[in-house]
Amino acid sequence: MTQVRRESTTVAIVGGGVSGLTAAMLLRRSGVDCVVLERQSRGHVEQRQRAGVVEYRGVRMFEQWGLDQLLGSFPADNTLEIRVDGETRLLGQDAYSKDAIGQAVPQQVLVRNLIAALVADGGDLRFDAAGVTLRGLDGDRPTVGYTDADGDAREIECEFVAGCDGDHGVSSASVPDGAMATYTFEQGVSWLTIMAEAPPPRYPLMAVGRRGYAAQYFRGPKASRCYLQCSPADTPADWPADRIWAELRLRLHRPDLPTGPITETEVFPLRSVVREPMSYGRLYLLGDAAHVISPMGAKGMNLALYDAEVFAAAVRDRTRDGDDSGLRAYSDTCLARTWKYQEWSYWMSEMLHDMSGASADPFLARLARARFQRILDSQAATRYWAEMMTGLG
Repeated sequence: MTQVRRESTTVAIVGGGVSGLTAAMLLRRSGVDCVVLERQSRGHVEQRQRAGVVEYRGVRMFEQWGLDQLLGSFPADNTLEIRVDGETRLLGQDAYSKDAIGQAVPQQVLVRNLIAALVADGGDLRFDAAGVTLRGLDGDRPTVGYTDADGDAREIECEFVAGCDGDHGVSSASVPDGAMATYTFEQGVSWLTIMAEAPPPRYPLMAVGRRGYAAQYFRGPKASRCYLQCSPADTPADWPADRIWAELRLRLHRPDLPTGPITETEVFPLRSVVREPMSYGRLYLLGDAAHVISPMGAKGMNLALYDAEVFAAAVRDRTRDGDDSGLRAYSDTCLARTWKYQEWSYWMSEMLHDMSGASADPFLARLARARFQRILDSQAATRYWAEMMTGLG
């Protein structure tokens, strides 16, 4: 029988994405030891494309922890361009938005920077961790088992487990039936997502019109992430490069749209998931393991950052001062923001998709355009939009 190698730490973090890496960095800054387990290779984690905006609240968090250098020197601006049937409208030009500026930060760049900082700081970050299992979550000393890159069986005893391994990870699956409610919502809209080596527009660009919703966002000086509303039955094979660029030109009303090699495409349905409470025993769920949110509004990565800070501060208070109030309040604290962001992202998504004909009801389409016009006309509505966009709402 192969002997299991046993060890211990304060926090075992399952998942090496934004929430797990940020939690690890903040825990180390707080003097709390931790181990990060990631099932994928380092190269895979550093290249996977996801979000691209850190809201002002997140920028301020990195500054307060002395980690703002991890955000890089990407553009900082809250301006959003929305083209309605080809006519441009700019949001984020109000005084409030200009005082609380977020930053365009491609997620893979932030992940690479977090990994490099953790390694340089002596952090314990283990890739290619296979077959992770969680046991004893309702006891005082849970254990996390896995097989390392050399095929050796290992087991980590810890005080707390941070489940940061996504919607389909082992963390949420390890919660016993009945101990956690899962709320799901299928929006009935699908997007084709496109990564392309093509220059982005000056501002994040969304477009609505009769052909459907489309968007183009910054992912680097010469890289764009684009979205096209499509049929739920579509597959990437239905969208060759020529069709993608032709449709983007039409929907974005950019006949001179710069093109380039398309490196990745995927069709996915817009959906939301919230698990409640976000903890069970000594397990605390962070990021997508706790909640999935529509990409409309760019809140997925920002919720992950918020969870990581709340969790790290709570563990710090528990280990340093014996104060467990933060851990007891963790789920309620994070869920309050989660549901606000879910509502706002759904509101934005419903409005812009209905404006683009996702609903067959012309009455709902007209209502959606009235909602959008209110953002432009009303200072109160503009302030609400800005508060949510900046993360200060």
